[in-house]
Amino acid sequence: MPGENLSRDEAQERAALLSVDGYEVFLDLRSAVGESNGDEGAPRTFRSVTTLRFRCAEPGAASFADLIAPSVTAVSLNGKDLDPSEVFDGARITLEDLREENELVVDAQCAYSRTGEGMHRFVDPEDGEVYLYTQYEPADSRRVFANFEQPDLKAPFRFSAQAPEGWTVWSNGAGELSDGCWQFAETKPISTYITAVVAGPYHYVEDSYERVLEDGTRLEIPLGAMCRKGLAKHFDADDIFLVTKQGLDFFHDNFDYPYPFGKYDQAFVPEYNLGAMENPGCVTFREEFIFRGRVTQASYERRANVILHEMAHMWFGDLVTMRWWDDLWLKESFADFMGSFSMVEATRFSSGWITFANNRKAWAYRADQLPSTHPVTADIRDLEDAKLNFDGITYAKGASVLKQLVAYAGRDAFLEGARRYFKRHAYGNTRLGDLLRVLEETSGRDMTAWSRAWLQTAGVNSLTPQVTLNAEGRVTELAVVQEAAASAASEDGGRSRGELRPHRVAVGLYRRGAGGALVRYARAEVDVEGPRTAVAELAGAEAPELVLVNDDDLTYCKIRFDETSLATLRAHLGDITDPLARALCWSALWNLTRDALMPARDFIGLVLRFAGQESDIGVLQMLHAWANSARTHYAAPDWRAEGGRLLAEGALRELRLAEPGSQHQLTWARFFTSVASSAADLQLLRGFLDGTARIDGLEVDQELRWTFLGALASRGEADEQALAAELARDDTASGKRHQVRCLASRPSAAVKAQAWASVVESDKLSNALVEATIAGFQQPDQAELTAPYAARYFEAIERVWAQRSIQIGMDVVRGLFPHLQDSPGTLAATDAWLGSHEQAPPALRRLVLESRDDLARALRAQQCDGAAGPV
Repeated sequence: MPGENLSRDEAQERAALLSVDGYEVFLDLRSAVGESNGDEGAPRTFRSVTTLRFRCAEPGAASFADLIAPSVTAVSLNGKDLDPSEVFDGARITLEDLREENELVVDAQCAYSRTGEGMHRFVDPEDGEVYLYTQYEPADSRRVFANFEQPDLKAPFRFSAQAPEGWTVWSNGAGELSDGCWQFAETKPISTYITAVVAGPYHYVEDSYERVLEDGTRLEIPLGAMCRKGLAKHFDADDIFLVTKQGLDFFHDNFDYPYPFGKYDQAFVPEYNLGAMENPGCVTFREEFIFRGRVTQASYERRANVILHEMAHMWFGDLVTMRWWDDLWLKESFADFMGSFSMVEATRFSSGWITFANNRKAWAYRADQLPSTHPVTADIRDLEDAKLNFDGITYAKGASVLKQLVAYAGRDAFLEGARRYFKRHAYGNTRLGDLLRVLEETSGRDMTAWSRAWLQTAGVNSLTPQVTLNAEGRVTELAVVQEAAASAASEDGGRSRGELRPHRVAVGLYRRGAGGALVRYARAEVDVEGPRTAVAELAGAEAPELVLVNDDDLTYCKIRFDETSLATLRAHLGDITDPLARALCWSALWNLTRDALMPARDFIGLVLRFAGQESDIGVLQMLHAWANSARTHYAAPDWRAEGGRLLAEGALRELRLAEPGSQHQLTWARFFTSVASSAADLQLLRGFLDGTARIDGLEVDQELRWTFLGALASRGEADEQALAAELARDDTASGKRHQVRCLASRPSAAVKAQAWASVVESDKLSNALVEATIAGFQQPDQAELTAPYAARYFEAIERVWAQRSIQIGMDVVRGLFPHLQDSPGTLAATDAWLGSHEQAPPALRRLVLESRDDLARALRAQQCDGAAGPV
């Protein structure tokens, strides 16, 4: 739609012209229940009335307000009624002849959403209850009320709402029900994208946080947590409040700026596209963080990390906000880093840096080698660019760079810089330079050069040790060789070279000691600069069996190994006693596999040999995911079946050996299910379901039942009737998602045709069911069944992108790319589409380019694996 994709230039022009004094927004949500108020085929709508007061620096000038709505009933500007048909084009309201002080009133019918964008409406299949919540980032508040949709036009907001009888409504400010209408306290000046409304018969739990501040005043923060009524029996609010209070303690101890937004509600909502959203005073989370079945500590750690990530945003992002989406990293990188930092220091999850090294950085390494890689400070031309830049660079690489900055500048200087940043820019908007100035003040270092190297260039460097020994077996010289960051292949297939960067690293030397344990006996920190850096402190040390550059994970790089170290890992990886060092080695080996420097079958062999010794449950889960990816994408096609058989045998062996009732047992059970393929394997899964087979300590709860059924359905061993029976047993929103995924996974041409049509040719499915259908459609061992859809994919994606919301468009374009048709022919078809669609929307081309790069990488890795021959 013209005008829907706001550009940076337009936003800058509007920000120079306008400043906003405040919003009053009334929403009538009573239409959420009962019969639809729209014509057949038309969306269900709600009334939205916005009063927007703003000033204009150039009286007489023209501008526009943003609104995406099916219809507008009335518009008035400065008391003059305007004809909606003349001033509203479906995305913008034209505002002409502005005064120095202005009042805009817009009365509109806005649409409830089924895509998780704007005002999402969900009907619980379990009890028929209706639940609402909003999700806006980067620019969907205009689907709920008229506004100036850009982060640097901050203003106070005062919301009010009417809702069905028996409902509760929440927003950013504290609310109360008065004369049938919910009235909310005015907010501090905030951006449009972090306003929020949650409404419905939610189960709500209350608590409070209190603290005496340094000036002797008492800070009291009302706490709330909510979920659907159907999930109340699973809702462990006590643990959520525990982490919340620990986080508030940590951030108050370190930020010296009291939480500024009054109350702190946390809503766990259905069909949520993201992990969570940092709406001040009303944070929203995906309800999958409420665990219906048994999960490992890694799941609780992940939830704690997200809770603390969003809490960090109250300062980084909400109190101080980036001016435009170019500086998205100013909030997301910091929140990602502070989420782990606070979790490790303030909660029971003290090993969080292992997860960061093994999981979050894997996301960053992948993103930083795609053709769409970009500097941490990105060039965001418009809102579609912004939507796609919530990626591994902005989050995980940015957080990794900040972790390196703490090592470079010092923890105290970093935190003092944050404190000055908040006080200097509270309720304002900033750019990169604003942060660098305070960090220069507190650290005494030149942040310009550091920023140029780390924030304004793309790509990941590789660090490789070079060891020279003398005749006595001692180190004559140990050097670290740095390779320039190579960008991913561009559209024409070329590869450009990046630059070398300064790295603060620790280099660890390891040898086997008593009992065969592989332990560190020497360590040195060094600043790596240029192509080769000698580590003088390690000269004279005993000859190492393993050299680990970036020991302790201080910098952001790909770790490489010398030949001796690699041989040691092949034989003794499981003997490394330090869990972080072990995780770093696993991550490095995975990067070698992805880079076609280690055959996939060799990596799978290492998993089979050493994963059973892995103590860290998060690392073990990551190894299982990597092993599956190695078999599906990177192994030579003629070895995949053998690889799957070996993984299933190994997984079942470890499942039987695991301690009864342990989280390792549960993890191995899930992994075995993901690779089970033989008749005996499938019979065992059926036995787990019907109770004829059991393993001591393995509790088969409802979530695990669906896991087993998913494997059976994809192998043709669970039909529609069996899945319907399971849904009757678990007739919930979660059960429905599982059933839809399982139905789409069945090995039938008719099933695939139905799944394809329901996602590509129809918009009736909600976002959650689109996601479930795509997950079922793409099964690793069904490449022949999905082969006919490769050509149809390229025929459909431009239409889907134009007709559907950007979130659904992203899901379809990413999820249905024919990556299982991993042949040069599919690569050629992708190149042909790119060559003939140079004028396609840049965001769409980016998604296709990324998938093309994944496919090209897979083909290179398969060639490497095929050359290796049998294990």
